Amino acid sequence: MIGVRGTTRVLGIIGDPLAHARAPEMVNAVIAERGADAVLVPMLVHVGELAPAVAGLRAIGSFGGAVVTMPHKQAIVPFVQRLERSAAETGAVNVIRREADGTLTGDMLDGGGFLAGLRSIGQDVVGRRVLLLGAGGAAIAIAVAVARAGADSITIVNRTHARAEDLAARVEALGVAVRVANDARGDHDVVINATSAGMRPDDPMPLDPAVLRPGMVVSDIIVGPRRTPLVEAAEARGCVVQNGDAMLAGQTQLMVDFLLGGSAAG
Repeated sequence: MIGVRGTTRVLGIIGDPLAHARAPEMVNAVIAERGADAVLVPMLVHVGELAPAVAGLRAIGSFGGAVVTMPHKQAIVPFVQRLERSAAETGAVNVIRREADGTLTGDMLDGGGFLAGLRSIGQDVVGRRVLLLGAGGAAIAIAVAVARAGADSITIVNRTHARAEDLAARVEALGVAVRVANDARGDHDVVINATSAGMRPDDPMPLDPAVLRPGMVVSDIIVGPRRTPLVEAAEARGCVVQNGDAMLAGQTQLMVDFLLGGSAAG
């Protein structure tokens, strides 16, 4: 049980929606294990309200930082005064820390967290053909991390073709074969859903389940609900499945290190 006192450092998770967010319980569990005087709470921030929300948080001396989730990972970058390497390379942020002078430092831990989660189920991307669904903040971080980890190739599918092309150029610069496709058909070993499709009950599937085959690794980075339609479809077809909890667990320690002032891997 985390005690809240006048000295407690207040941390947050900024996003919309947050009803299914798992970060509060997971981050607070690590904080409690470390005996730190801090607590993380949900901070619902709607699109269009990010600028005043960040300005207000910077003015609060007891605010220590926040996890940043959809849809703000890229939108928050202009409001951050210092970017760590991963954040600068990806143009997106998923954690911010308020420094003593009121300025913000940001980092992007999605890529490292994704790879750690994949390794936790005995899988990796070395020499594998990867299908990436999405081209937003998390997708960019994951694409860069997967490219650096030794993937054979990356295929990107995204509703906005221009964003997919921008991400493809970023990945190609890392020396990995990459292409942009209109759908998920093709010969892939690893499928990663880095879109928001699956968070709401009426969301469409991010791909046609017919493309899934036994032995394929399917990762859905959504953390709520735990069992998305993609996860259920992949399990039914004999795929190796990684849900969003694995990725979140992979980066929770890094998040706490960063938020409490330690050195986060990036």
